[in-house]
Amino acid sequence: MIAAMNRVARAAAIMAVASLILAPSFAAGTEGVAWDGFVQSHAAGRLHQVNCPPETACDFPAAELRVQLKAEGKNSSGSAGFLGRFDLVRDAAIDDTRLVTRELFADWFSEKATARLGRQIITWGVGDLLFINDTFPKDSVALFTGQPIQYLKLGSDALKLNAFPGAANLELIIADFRPDNTPTSRRFVFVDPLPPGLPRRTVEPGHRAGELEISGRISGYLDNWELAGYFSHTHFRNPALRAAGDEVVGTFPRLNTIGASLTAPIGKGVLNLEAGYYDSREDRDGRDPSIENSQLRGLIGYSRQLWEDATLGLQLYGEWMRDYAAYRETLPAGFPAKDRLRKVATVRFTHLFAHQTLTFNFFAFLGLSEEDRYLIPSLRYAFSDNLWAEVGANLFGGKRSGMFGSLQDNSNVYLTVRYAF
Repeated sequence: MIAAMNRVARAAAIMAVASLILAPSFAAGTEGVAWDGFVQSHAAGRLHQVNCPPETACDFPAAELRVQLKAEGKNSSGSAGFLGRFDLVRDAAIDDTRLVTRELFADWFSEKATARLGRQIITWGVGDLLFINDTFPKDSVALFTGQPIQYLKLGSDALKLNAFPGAANLELIIADFRPDNTPTSRRFVFVDPLPPGLPRRTVEPGHRAGELEISGRISGYLDNWELAGYFSHTHFRNPALRAAGDEVVGTFPRLNTIGASLTAPIGKGVLNLEAGYYDSREDRDGRDPSIENSQLRGLIGYSRQLWEDATLGLQLYGEWMRDYAAYRETLPAGFPAKDRLRKVATVRFTHLFAHQTLTFNFFAFLGLSEEDRYLIPSLRYAFSDNLWAEVGANLFGGKRSGMFGSLQDNSNVYLTVRYAF
């Protein structure tokens, strides 16, 4: 509760500063505020009977009613604007009602630069559901329960500066830390190798200037090729857990990354390449089993239209662990060993029917090293411009030692209905 109150206070402080900065721009007059939103019902039901722990939402890991309200406006000169997006959620699966600030930011525009201050959703890189240089917070719970894809990303409380000096575009982001929303026993069933019965506590990084996250991106075009370079001084967003006396404590170690991406038209499709190095700053010798080792990550992807209204995308992704010998020597008993080179392939097939009102989508993660899989078929029908419904599934399988295979007791089918107003 205290942490949540602190986050609200920080968001309010950010917007207060933004209001002071932008007040002169809005004093010249506004063009009014545009309002819209939606009402959404979403439920996911487990496919198999499972012996769930008492605290787990067993039959329905997701069952919620959500109302979103969005407000957007700008001044008459177009030099400043704002956007707020708020969700009121009644989550029956875990008996929770909450107000979520999805986005809340102010913008300033000039011919050669822009600035954005507040909670904002940031997406970098060229991968399809595979992220290398995008180190910003994500929500795996939303993905694994079939929420609309917009809920995969979480907002960052940040200052984003963009400059357009010429051939290159520059982007600098200074952000407060926010962890990923990862699966827990409140909705999911999985084997936990840590000692059972111990209370858990996470310690987030402080909010002093030295703990802020700094990320940068430079991008531009060379003929038809889009090139980008990235760096970040950030944190791992999944907690590093270790037993400490009579409790399990999770921390978020520092992480430095550097990488690049390329997008280019090849034949009748689009080629995507991305690579990045993950410098595990607090465990550079790889001997702390609770912290991820340094890694080199890369992907190659290709997508193209097969025929009218049908597209196919393929990706091959790899993670190469640097200090593998040290990792094997310090791996605690009971923990499954990872391969030095973890390989994953993905497939996406999309087909539109009935004058593009019916969309079939199939996405598959295939663990080539861990011999597991995660399949996401879905079918969406748009009844009108304002109303659509989607039915789909999250199907986990394969070896239980793999990342996806360990979740196979959580396979589910879901239904989402949304009305926009």
